[in-house]
Amino acid sequence: MRNVARTSLVDAAIGELRREIADGTWPVGTKIPSESQLAQSLGMSRLSVREAVRVLVHAGLLHTRQGDGTYVTATDESRVALRRRLDTAAAMDIIDVRRGLDLVAARLAAGRRTDEDLLALREILARRAAAARAGDLDGFADADVEFHVRVADAAHNALLADLYRGMSDALRDSVRDQEEAALTPDTSHEDLLGAIEDGDPGRAVALSIAILDQQARDL
Repeated sequence: MRNVARTSLVDAAIGELRREIADGTWPVGTKIPSESQLAQSLGMSRLSVREAVRVLVHAGLLHTRQGDGTYVTATDESRVALRRRLDTAAAMDIIDVRRGLDLVAARLAAGRRTDEDLLALREILARRAAAARAGDLDGFADADVEFHVRVADAAHNALLADLYRGMSDALRDSVRDQEEAALTPDTSHEDLLGAIEDGDPGRAVALSIAILDQQARDL
């Protein structure tokens, strides 16, 4: 780490810790160095470091486990804020927002998908179908959300993909909440993949609407 000048020490420490997190020096799930180690690296007191860590815990980037240490929980405060807002949003509100994101993702993916995208989407749907057959709701929800995130990736629009990933926890919870309805066999997602593979944006959009309409009915 760079040695920090002794002016606005807490703010400087916050900025330095944010940089380490954003740069991937400490990936999500990683335990950060101890207060004493950070203080030595930054050239400041443990008190300043402790306050900086407290601020980032409040922001949702870090989480302190009593008697264990402090861990990275997120890399982007805006995503944390979105996640907190989604935690209190109504299920239908989330579906309404998805209508915008999913339709754009499907339309763009139909025109921009690569062979690698199609291969990944097929593999995800295979796992989704296997989880449905096994009655594995958690596995099904994970694969279902991963499929929609991967469609957004296939649109090859970085902002769209980031927005969708920011909603992934809320989407996973909404699928789990549907329980048996979520596991009911259907071919809607396979049909959507077929439209994307065929390069048919109109059909891809129509199928995305149908998927969301069915989820709304299942609420």
